[in-house]
Amino acid sequence: AMHEGHVVSGQELTEFLQPLFTQNSRNLVLFLQDRLSIDDFTYFSESYGNKNPFQNEILQSSPSSLVLPAVDCKATKSLLSVLQESGGWKLTNVTNLNVSQLELNASNPNLLVVQLQPLASHLKEISTLEAIAENDKIIGRVTMDLQERGIHFSVIYTAVRPSRISRRTDVVTELRRQLMADEEEDSLSYPPLNVTTGNYTCILFYASNFSLKASSSVLIDLTNATFVTQNVDVSASECSDSNTTLSLKYTKPVEGISSLEIRFLMTNRFYEGSARKWSTLHSVEIVQDGEKFSKFDVSAISAPAEYSFHCQLVGTSNLYPARLVPSDGEAKNWDVFISSLQIQGFNIINNQFSYASDCTGFFTPGIWMGLVTSIILLWILTYGIHMIMQLTTNNRFDDPKGPALSVPLTE
Repeated sequence: AMHEGHVVSGQELTEFLQPLFTQNSRNLVLFLQDRLSIDDFTYFSESYGNKNPFQNEILQSSPSSLVLPAVDCKATKSLLSVLQESGGWKLTNVTNLNVSQLELNASNPNLLVVQLQPLASHLKEISTLEAIAENDKIIGRVTMDLQERGIHFSVIYTAVRPSRISRRTDVVTELRRQLMADEEEDSLSYPPLNVTTGNYTCILFYASNFSLKASSSVLIDLTNATFVTQNVDVSASECSDSNTTLSLKYTKPVEGISSLEIRFLMTNRFYEGSARKWSTLHSVEIVQDGEKFSKFDVSAISAPAEYSFHCQLVGTSNLYPARLVPSDGEAKNWDVFISSLQIQGFNIINNQFSYASDCTGFFTPGIWMGLVTSIILLWILTYGIHMIMQLTTNNRFDDPKGPALSVPLTE
């Protein structure tokens, strides 16, 4: 039992999971989501009536279970490495979500890692609800396949980071832009992807979530392959002082796609209007199976040449501050979701990101609304003061003993 407010540390989490390392049947399924909090189970279950996204009863049907409401982020980020180091696990990344075709050796411990659909659309809660419901179906489908095969297994359902963070008074006064260039190394779940030419780094690329959806149905999560396992080929990348191309090649990212290449094309040019050089990500290209070519025009992704670029949300959605606009018919078949993007293709020093130019401007819609409202109220106040100053008092009065006072209309 956990007392209120307790956050499980990495050492405590290892002790809790110790029975998984000592039991006879050591088959473990790790369902990993990008963000999740214990409050999501009550919030989404109660807020939308019959649309409860959590339909699985695996927790109730299990002979033993453990619920940890709050776990340290560092512990969850290192969970996969801890499990691998615990002894003899055979790691298998489940991509096609069909475990019936997997060959599991019951005599050896097996660790199945299932990357769930990311909850990238947190601007719309109904989209998040649908994503959680789809992940719940994936969990049910995978566990049902294992049960039908008579395989004994344990399940861990967790996330890389929390989706709901309580705001504390001691940090509210220190709010600032949380950019990678200013963050501590421990705050990153994995290092950025770097492309080197000779002895120096010419491209740095990072994203907390890097996913694509083909034909609005096939989800391709490239986050793990790009940053964690780095199962990606960047040999086709090109670097120069004026043009840089980041090429990411994946082999069989999902069932039905044999190869996938994603190119980020950046330029570095001098602009007379600002009297300085600016680096710009002007297009993104997707090549499927070496034949199908898709191109996206990029809006609002530029920074001074000495800076990196950072944006919280980048993709094809109209709600994102930095958009990828399809420039041909083939590109309309793709949806791109990138969270916490930071990229730099020029002037990299000490293999680290430079200060980041953020896509969010200093004048947000809320600030503009406050300024306009203040101007209107100030105008009303000024007009009222002006009218009051125009008021005059009488300088002549009726004398009851004399003739009646006559005041011309002009006065």
